[in-house]
Amino acid sequence: MIRFDDQVAVVTGAEAGLGRSHALGLAARGARVVVNDMGVPSTVVSEIEAAGGQAVAAPADVSDPVAVRDMVAQVMDHWGRIDILINNAGILRDKTFAKMDMDDFAKVINVHLMGTAQCCHAVWPIMRAQGYGRIVLTASGSGLYGNFGQSNYGAAKAAMVGLMNVLHLEGARDDIRVNTLAPTAATAMTEGLLPQAALDLLQPETITPGVLHLVSQDAPSRAILSAGGGTFAITQITETQGALIEGEITPEAVAAAWSKISDPTDAEPLENAFAQTRKYALRAAKAKGVNLDW
Repeated sequence: MIRFDDQVAVVTGAEAGLGRSHALGLAARGARVVVNDMGVPSTVVSEIEAAGGQAVAAPADVSDPVAVRDMVAQVMDHWGRIDILINNAGILRDKTFAKMDMDDFAKVINVHLMGTAQCCHAVWPIMRAQGYGRIVLTASGSGLYGNFGQSNYGAAKAAMVGLMNVLHLEGARDDIRVNTLAPTAATAMTEGLLPQAALDLLQPETITPGVLHLVSQDAPSRAILSAGGGTFAITQITETQGALIEGEITPEAVAAAWSKISDPTDAEPLENAFAQTRKYALRAAKAKGVNLDW
């Protein structure tokens, strides 16, 4: 059974929706939960304590680096460790790109991307010193696949995958595992956007079990877990085998080879950016008869 006894978990944006569900789920399985939100009285702490669990409220704007550092310092003073960080806090400022105020674009980026980075950066040295950590970033189908009127939100959410990829590599030595959740849930952010019958099916509680797996002792790392309504799937980033253009490399040659370039047969994930560089260099070396010892 997956348990979190004696572990401390920080959940941002935890007073409602997915964050509330994650906080309650962690507490029900023994975690001591830090309930972060924007300064509202914490009903979630009361719920956890009423059920016999341990929780503290930690009001802070995740996009404010000073507030985040203060929050983490208070947690360390209170409980002395941080094992889990679930980055869930977020806002919406939806408009088509043509009509969007760039201040609203920046605000969404600042809360979602910079807020996540600030929280990860604050707990990173703690997790490294412990030799243990579990981090979840929250993306969205809007970032993975696009959604009309959400250029700011989509850009911020797509950035979660890039951040995860690097933190996964940098944290592996210290058993810091980093994953990304891409949820579809009935929350205040989706209210009015979906039919009520769909909202009834897409409750946050149908997603949290997947998150609990992502922060468990035997969690994977570098997974993009898409989830909603009890369905869980892995979103994968792969690269086609591609085509080597021999002879003169021209736009016309690229266009002529496009069907082979885009052929998904045998597409595969790459371990890191240098794996891509090595793939291209070795193929070019072979074609030109160059002995490239790489």
